[in-house]
Amino acid sequence: MEAALEFESRTLSHMSTSDRVAASREAKQLILSINEIYKKTQDSSLMDLMKRLTEKKRKIEKRLKGNPLN
Repeated sequence: MEAALEFESRTLSHMSTSDRVAASREAKQLILSINEIYKKTQDSSLMDLMKRLTEKKRKIEKRLKGNPLN
């Protein structure tokens, strides 16, 4: 929980590509570990935390993939 909250409070600006990849992998690992706890407890605060981490992970991955040219 503490690691997830620390990850959530981190800033995403001025990250290199390798930092973004590492952050995305860390977010995935945090989400999966929280999900295992959530399966046992069904605590709604854990679900909210997973949703916030997922949103942050999506922003990181969107930046990694870049915008397609139309």
